[in-house]
Amino acid sequence: MSQPSGSTPPSSFRLLLVPGVNPDRWLRVWAERLPDVPVELVHVEPRDQLAGLHEHRADAGLVRLPIDRTGLQVVELWTEQTVVVVPRDHLLTVVEEVDPADLADETLLVPDDDLVGWSDAPGRRALGPAPATTRDAVDLVQAGTGVLLVPQSVARLHHRAELTYRPVTGAPTTGVGLAWLVEQDDELVQELVGIVRGRTAGSSRGRGETVRSSGASTRARPDAQRHKDSRPRRGHRSGR
Repeated sequence: MSQPSGSTPPSSFRLLLVPGVNPDRWLRVWAERLPDVPVELVHVEPRDQLAGLHEHRADAGLVRLPIDRTGLQVVELWTEQTVVVVPRDHLLTVVEEVDPADLADETLLVPDDDLVGWSDAPGRRALGPAPATTRDAVDLVQAGTGVLLVPQSVARLHHRAELTYRPVTGAPTTGVGLAWLVEQDDELVQELVGIVRGRTAGSSRGRGETVRSSGASTRARPDAQRHKDSRPRRGHRSGR
């Protein structure tokens, strides 16, 4: 997607997005730096995230880690706590954090799109076919069939009045990262990398810096200061 000087800018930048990840603060910075390149969100389930990138359905993606990194560049953004989703009147809600041993007598719902991958988690697996999706598993938790282990942001995404969740100490964690094809590395991708890493507008290596450099010198300092004030804090976790 690199554009030679003077060429028509791309119509949009396609950003693949998995459930539970909220890119709003980065999109606001992007809109300030590259107002002529709108971002098109490509929503996919985690099991389709690699196909979405390798099949060029998106220019970059906010994906769940770990993934097979063959042919990809990946920036790891943050790690998520694993939580157990339970009914509000469940015994586990009396504690602030759940010890893995406390799950020993629970029925675990493990959907086909399991995001945690805790193969030896305490507890007994639910009998019968596994739920097809995490959303289906949440329905079963609500029905009192069992409990569900998911990243915290996913528990928030599927919030229901009848359900709540508790962090599980010692459980495997999951991650979120920005990924793109090695062959697709260009100025727009690098602009997004700079934004998610909290780079100021003046230090960006992406297309936005080229656009800014071509502007009047009297505008350079105010623009850089504005972007500095609006840059996202890297320590804050999105979708949480």
